[in-house]
Amino acid sequence: MKDKTAAALLAFFLGGIGIHRFYLNQIGLGFLYLLFSWTFIPLFASLIDFIVFLAMDKRTFDYKYNKEPLVQQHNYFKNSSSEEIEKLYNLKMKGIISQEEFDRKKRELL
Repeated sequence: MKDKTAAALLAFFLGGIGIHRFYLNQIGLGFLYLLFSWTFIPLFASLIDFIVFLAMDKRTFDYKYNKEPLVQQHNYFKNSSSEEIEKLYNLKMKGIISQEEFDRKKRELL
């Protein structure tokens, strides 16, 4: 799993030769940085990458560079178990879900 801080540090210190792109498994971009390193253009691009990595939140970095699907990231938005059970109870009381559905979902949450 790639680390955001490591990528930012590599971009700052070794970005002129594209090491941060190799680290992020972007081999093609890494070779482009390496190929054009004599022009100093990759150096400026890596400084921009450094700033972008620092400004990017961890969830976005993981989604983009660690290919972590959104299904695994849903826990960031999930309420506590007691709130979820309370919502299920209200649905059961309104007759939207049955007692069996309530019990099954409650077991899943606990």
